[in-house]
Amino acid sequence: MIKNKKTRVAIQGIATSFHEVAAKAYFGNAIETVECLTFHEECRVLSLGNVDYAVMAIENSIAGSILPNYFLLQQHHFSIVGELYLPIHLHLLALPGTTLRDIRVIESHPMAIRQCSEFLQNLNGVEIRESDDTAYSARRVKEKKLKNTAAIANEQAAKKFGLQMLEKRIETHKKNFTRFLVLTRRSNGKAPCNKASLCFEVANEVGSLADALTVFKSHRINLTKIQSIPIIGKPSEYAIHVDVEWTRRKQYEDAMNEVMHQVKNLNILGEYKKAKIEYT
Repeated sequence: MIKNKKTRVAIQGIATSFHEVAAKAYFGNAIETVECLTFHEECRVLSLGNVDYAVMAIENSIAGSILPNYFLLQQHHFSIVGELYLPIHLHLLALPGTTLRDIRVIESHPMAIRQCSEFLQNLNGVEIRESDDTAYSARRVKEKKLKNTAAIANEQAAKKFGLQMLEKRIETHKKNFTRFLVLTRRSNGKAPCNKASLCFEVANEVGSLADALTVFKSHRINLTKIQSIPIIGKPSEYAIHVDVEWTRRKQYEDAMNEVMHQVKNLNILGEYKKAKIEYT
């Protein structure tokens, strides 16, 4: 008898990283996660068909949008099939017996560092280093026995690598969350949806963007996100990424039929179900 094949999900980072937490929160624990230290590697394994899905962070409520990932979405033409808002709690982890006075280096992923900027600015004589992943930094402290180095990571990493939490909840704002996108190579388009991510270009003329956005307003489509991304090789021109939500599908379809005549290179990056934001 053939056993059911586990869903393979690419994550940025290693086990206990926030990407793994997000993947299991979305798909459940019965998945196989594929570790990728960079977002480029994550996209590569999905493009090659080595995984079924990829979970990718796209924005954080403190640190803002992850702009390089918007470029990756444009480059690879993946389909967004879901989203997840994950509460982010960040702690300062170190070897057991270490005190805050012993710490001379703190390392973590750049986005985690930005989320803890207020705490870090109040430290004196401490070097801040960027790394590929929060959990990877925690593992490095453990494996290298770095007595003067602390990592910013989550509680799962502290437990897995046997580290103590020198300081808890060091994120600048306690209602901190990261939005993750669930990507696949192609969508079957059958799941119920009430949200979409779109990308388009507008003419470099007065009012062209406002005219396009007014179409969504006239059809009662809620615009929840707008992000401009420079178009490489075209100075002063931008791709516009927007997230829209609707209550009636026909309103969305009518808006799309109208807006496609006002913009250039309209691309539907994905249609999916809106996720809830639940703070813990």
